[in-house]
Amino acid sequence: MEIWINPACSKCRSALTLLDAEGAEYTVRRYLEDVPSETEIREVLTRLGLEPWDVTRTADPLARETGVRDLPREATDEARARWITHLATHPKLIQRPIITADDGTAVVARSEESVREALARRG
Repeated sequence: MEIWINPACSKCRSALTLLDAEGAEYTVRRYLEDVPSETEIREVLTRLGLEPWDVTRTADPLARETGVRDLPREATDEARARWITHLATHPKLIQRPIITADDGTAVVARSEESVREALARRG
């Protein structure tokens, strides 16, 4: 299991606390320092079953500044690629934390319930 975090994020810290309390084995990825590639973002989106705009922090001021909110939300390869490139260029806009579960799925772990969902998927 891997968890993508921003240490300054309270939801990330809460998720780590819960993982530790449950004795989970996991790897921490500080995704602002170890920026995921476009390929890794695509893989996580597939595991999540979500579109790139679904994991974009569109309310963040950076979203407005960089124009990501104006990108088309179309289920086409071209539209998805533009969003993914934007997320790889501006990783701060990726929702967090994201936990990649052992069963090949992933969750955006913004609640205790979603962290427990990832824990239930352990091998």
